[in-house]
Amino acid sequence: MYCQFYGFNKVPFSPTSEPHFFFDSASHREAFAAIKYGIAQRKGVILLTGEVGTGKTTLCQKVIEYLDPSVKVSLILNPYFNDSQLLQAILDDFGIPTEKKSRRDLVKALDRFLIDLHAAGGNGVLIIDEAQHLSVRQLEQVRLLSNLEAGSQKLLQLVLVGQPELTQKLARHELRQIRQRVFVKCNLAPLSEQEVDGYLSARLGHAGKPDFDVRRDCREIIYGFSRGVPRLINMLCDRALLIGYVKGQSRWDEVLLKEAIKEII
Repeated sequence: MYCQFYGFNKVPFSPTSEPHFFFDSASHREAFAAIKYGIAQRKGVILLTGEVGTGKTTLCQKVIEYLDPSVKVSLILNPYFNDSQLLQAILDDFGIPTEKKSRRDLVKALDRFLIDLHAAGGNGVLIIDEAQHLSVRQLEQVRLLSNLEAGSQKLLQLVLVGQPELTQKLARHELRQIRQRVFVKCNLAPLSEQEVDGYLSARLGHAGKPDFDVRRDCREIIYGFSRGVPRLINMLCDRALLIGYVKGQSRWDEVLLKEAIKEII
């Protein structure tokens, strides 16, 4: 709505996950490299944690973009299923047709798909976002899926993505088997104040306005409100752009940003 007013070619601070807006902070860069390495090695479970809004989903989507076409990925963004529904969702996302719906039949279909994929030189990856919501039973179920093997090679690489509560859940005694199989563990931290400056510049540049002026006092307000959490940065900046558009004010100032904060909270 406001893009034409400011001269943007796309919305710069959308609250949705957009891999082309991926910002290469130190924490994100380290996690990105670790996940790619873990998938390539096929040795165990990969664990990615981070607070709400730190960019976990965007990072996963960016990793998927960089994987070789021979790597087939099932990305489960919402794990609110019962046990059989979760299995069915995984098969659906892999594009595996199934006629029978029993758990045994679903596992057999997945196993057959992965064996054929491995024989063709491919690799299967299951990424479950919001994994802190999985029950103990479901976590044990996906652990058993990750045990599928052909010779000494794992057929399915498991990536669990979630909030810090996921680490707490995996610390439970009954989940020690999956915890002991975690091969790569990484955590996304909020952006530093300096990284927030870079984040703003990168987002505005991707939207076609690298010369959009964000004053130093405005940057300090943005960091103070967001504490470096990308989702909060996007919420504040998007609201500030909307308020500026309504008021016919093309440059941000302290008053405008504080008004945007009041509307958010």
